[in-house]
Amino acid sequence: MKYRSLLFDWSGTLVDDLPPTLHATNEVLEHHQVAPMSREEFRKRFRLPYPEFYEEVLPGVALESLEDIFRSSFRQSPTKVTVLPHAREMLDWCREAGIRCFVLSSMDVGLFTRQAHDFGLHGHFEAIYAGVIDKRERIGEILERHDLPLEETAFVGDMVHDVHTAKHGGISSVAVATGYDPVERLAASEPHHFFDHLGDFREWLKGTAVPEQLAE
Repeated sequence: MKYRSLLFDWSGTLVDDLPPTLHATNEVLEHHQVAPMSREEFRKRFRLPYPEFYEEVLPGVALESLEDIFRSSFRQSPTKVTVLPHAREMLDWCREAGIRCFVLSSMDVGLFTRQAHDFGLHGHFEAIYAGVIDKRERIGEILERHDLPLEETAFVGDMVHDVHTAKHGGISSVAVATGYDPVERLAASEPHHFFDHLGDFREWLKGTAVPEQLAE
């Protein structure tokens, strides 16, 4: 098997939290008298590390105050977080296949912990790294700490930052078109693999012929 260890992003990769994230972001913007964004505008403008995004839309506003409003509004969103199609099956299959799984996410630690436990996904991961603002700064440490061979490890995510993080760590990048970044932007980052969703990635790992959006 090509990959024996997989690091997963959380938001947009394993769960769909775009609606509550957009709701919370707009609550932050409106609190500071800035017009809310549509879903399309948000996806075009949002990026990681997220402090850069907020500095662009709310220059000079302290990140700590933004995060307090965001967390509260996220929890109160009328649209809740859901597990993405194929995500649970992917993690179950990885467990059966003996593939080591980890999480590397910018998601707030408290919000992540509640979601992971509520969805029953917490036990699928050997280790979890949440609340990581710039994933590039942690990837090397994680790979070394868990003795993960570079040639057998990939980072699976839905954003350009995830692709850049994988490349920064010297491992393969797997992009899935289920999350935040528009497909065109994600493709332009040149991931090693690009799938429509985790189900296609799982079939590819199993050796079933599944076309990638981008050739390796």
